[in-house]
Amino acid sequence: MAMTFAHRVCPETGLKVCRDAELLIKANAVVAIVFLAIGGLFGLLVALTRWPAIHILPADLFYLALTGHGADILVFWVIFFEVAILYFASAILLNCRLATPRFAWAAFVLMLVGALMANVAVLQGESSVMFTSYVPMKAAPHFYLGLILFAVGALIAVFVFFGTLVVAQQEKTYEGSIPLVTFGAVAAAIIAVYTIASGAIILVPTFLWSLGLIGDIDSLTYRLVWWGLGHSSQQMNVAAHVSIWYAIAALTIGSKPLSEKVSRGAFLLYIAFLPIASAHHLLTDPGISSEFKVFNTSYAIYLAVLASMIHGMSVPGAIEAAQRRNGFTQGVFGWLRNAPWGNPAFSGMFLSLVMFGFIGGISGVVLGTEQLNLLMHNTLYVTGHFHGTVAAGTTLAFMAVTYLVVPLIFRRELILKGWCKWQPYLFGIGAFGLSMFMMGAGTLGVARRHWDMTFSDAALSFDYPPSAFLMMGLNGIFGVIATVGGVMYIVIVVGSVLFGKERDEAACKASPVVFQGGGAVVASHGSAATLKLPGTITLVSVFFVSFVLYYYINWKFLSEVWPLS
Repeated sequence: MAMTFAHRVCPETGLKVCRDAELLIKANAVVAIVFLAIGGLFGLLVALTRWPAIHILPADLFYLALTGHGADILVFWVIFFEVAILYFASAILLNCRLATPRFAWAAFVLMLVGALMANVAVLQGESSVMFTSYVPMKAAPHFYLGLILFAVGALIAVFVFFGTLVVAQQEKTYEGSIPLVTFGAVAAAIIAVYTIASGAIILVPTFLWSLGLIGDIDSLTYRLVWWGLGHSSQQMNVAAHVSIWYAIAALTIGSKPLSEKVSRGAFLLYIAFLPIASAHHLLTDPGISSEFKVFNTSYAIYLAVLASMIHGMSVPGAIEAAQRRNGFTQGVFGWLRNAPWGNPAFSGMFLSLVMFGFIGGISGVVLGTEQLNLLMHNTLYVTGHFHGTVAAGTTLAFMAVTYLVVPLIFRRELILKGWCKWQPYLFGIGAFGLSMFMMGAGTLGVARRHWDMTFSDAALSFDYPPSAFLMMGLNGIFGVIATVGGVMYIVIVVGSVLFGKERDEAACKASPVVFQGGGAVVASHGSAATLKLPGTITLVSVFFVSFVLYYYINWKFLSEVWPLS
């Protein structure tokens, strides 16, 4: 029997909004955006330093900024935002109360204290160990302690999410299966448990090592276990941002997945194979067995990629089906031309979908192929792949959904409406350029993390081709463009929360942000059940042709640098 709890009913979605969940969503989202701002500033300094004509930071500050950029963007920004998504996908979508709000607030405090502690350690200059923090490089003890506290807080938040699912099931607040968006959040939460467990296994002894209580940490064991944390945390992002794609498509145009069973199956593939596929960062590691590398390369990673391909076809297919149902039936691409491109939630989501597939997805398969990995390992190509997944994929999706969170959860009108329309495109263009030019420079051999590509203080000189310098200059320019897009996002969101007009019921009726019936669609289950999708079939064909051509080009390149006869 359902318990009474403090809530309001959203006039646009018709969903019950638990008061505790609403406050925690606001708190986690606001702190996430603060860390996005800090990490973005560090990222701009890194991009300007790697731009040979500017080269703004000395070596010690460059590695400090690189460490801060990695921790704030790849860990703190995304995980704070994902906790907000977990509370939305459970308490709000399932119309129930949040389980154990006190534990949820304790989780928030632990995460915040941990993130601040790690940032202080980085700014003190004694923890410039970069994102991977490979031993025997040693950071200050409070750097590791900050990460551990953050991980414990995140784990508590994940269990609050699971507890809320139990509350909803016991109190029968929904009928049938849980919604697909909630199912995707379950996948992200399960991967989070694996990720945090990997982090605890390796970071706790490393913390004791930094205190001098343990004499030695085996470097190979560290690398193997650490990537269970480092890469799986990004897989958690993938499951979360794919869920956001489905949620935005449902809320902005009322789309349903083509086949909910198939989409759920793809999320299950993530749970089963993404954590194993994380070892593709170790494909050139001499300490890992050939059998493991072959399994990882030939089986595990391809099943994880299959899951992303299913979502990559299902989401645009769902959009096309909904648009045709809404009356946009002209030609092959009439549904796409008439999509709500002026709505930043929709445009940001679609750009995230396209760039994650074409840039992050294809380059991920190339890096996950052991032979091709030999060409690019530890070059800037890897960083370009990261930006294709985390910046163009996850960050842009999270930015997009914020344009719904502000009016629906904070109940504020967005300010600077013109900026809102252009911000996803500007950030998307910046992220696209960053990814492509880093990958281009990496293909030319530019090292992933070296402070100075001219090697001006090296005992032995080395010259990259002029095109590599051009790539790094363009990378810097697009880094500035992405930063401008990021600053616009922060000004819009902070300004709207602080100064936006309060959004009452009359305002909701006058300028709705949710498609009619979209609230019911996102909170229920069901499929569009159609394959009459000529536009999506054409787009998917373009993707596969691009995929095959790029894959072939890299094998051709490999054959030239590694003659087999």
